[in-house]
Amino acid sequence: MVVPRGGSATRVTAPPDWSVLLDNAVHGGAIRTHYQPIVDLARGAVVGYEGLARFAPGAPPFAYFEASAALGRVGELEAAAIRSALAGRPHLPRNTFLTVNVGPDVLEHPAIVEVLTGQGSLGGIVIELTEHARVDSYLALKPSLARLRSAGAMIAIDDAGSGYAGLHHLLEVRPEIIKLDRALVASVDRDESKRSLVAMLGTFASRMDAWLLAEGVETFAELETMARLGVPLAQGYYLARPGAAWPEVSELTCRRLRSFASRSREPTLRALVEDARTTRDEAGAVAAFAAEDVDIVVVLSAHGRPVATLEAAGLLTSVRDSSLQVSVDTPVTEAAHRAINRPREHRFHPLVCTDDAGRFVGLVRMERVVEFLAT
Repeated sequence: MVVPRGGSATRVTAPPDWSVLLDNAVHGGAIRTHYQPIVDLARGAVVGYEGLARFAPGAPPFAYFEASAALGRVGELEAAAIRSALAGRPHLPRNTFLTVNVGPDVLEHPAIVEVLTGQGSLGGIVIELTEHARVDSYLALKPSLARLRSAGAMIAIDDAGSGYAGLHHLLEVRPEIIKLDRALVASVDRDESKRSLVAMLGTFASRMDAWLLAEGVETFAELETMARLGVPLAQGYYLARPGAAWPEVSELTCRRLRSFASRSREPTLRALVEDARTTRDEAGAVAAFAAEDVDIVVVLSAHGRPVATLEAAGLLTSVRDSSLQVSVDTPVTEAAHRAINRPREHRFHPLVCTDDAGRFVGLVRMERVVEFLAT
């Protein structure tokens, strides 16, 4: 008890014992997860959820993570948060993905490796790498990312546009999802410079076959601006606040998004896509080429994602390294522009189309693109 001069007694609150609080969080089940919807702005539909850690007692999450950093327990705490988020995975609504946050500096922490490997397949899971932890060696990070991708996970960069690494970070990691920092989203409808930067990042993301996601959308004006700029995904309080059991976005908001998209949508590659033979091994490729009308086969991973194309003459081309892969919802004009900027040896190769989870949909031959644009 402290009695200030000329005043009444004032109670001094003791600082929290973070060792005890972290023990309760890591081992005592004091973490719960809230889920925030991620919305496809073109379809007006929820396509994913981000798992966000909440702690009991109710100290803010950043305080727990700051304390864990000071006490050298970040890996333990993040593993516990991931475990809590993944506990809801069996109940995840159909055709949606789940994103979880982890610092790149603790990807190989034993507790985190144990949680993720214990899931078996990571299909439908997005690992968000926060930009607040410095990457000292991308060479050392890449095997970790390759291991996660081989298990079926996608990689996201969280808070892009903030932090230390910027575009170099994106180039080295080559994420499937790039999440825009809230600072770029706030009042974007009233800031031409922000709109220009978002448009630039959108072009950058499409060239990398990545999805741009606007984080922290709090007004309809921000949401509408992001849709006009062609940003495919968004989340934020305007759409829905995080909640314990798969919060929904209002039907009115979804209808407004669909209405807006129907007025502004350009023709996409969906109109031109065709089926193609696929294989996961050499024997399947040999059998496919036995058919007279087959000139190209797409090699898929165990999770249905394109890995390479194989031609009858025996030429094997990596999909990711040759800019062959593109979202099936890409406007035809944008796809044509990207195609002619590919390396000369790949310029007229078919486009390998994928859905928003990176799964193979079909091929679009450049002859059909040229014919479409000409007519």
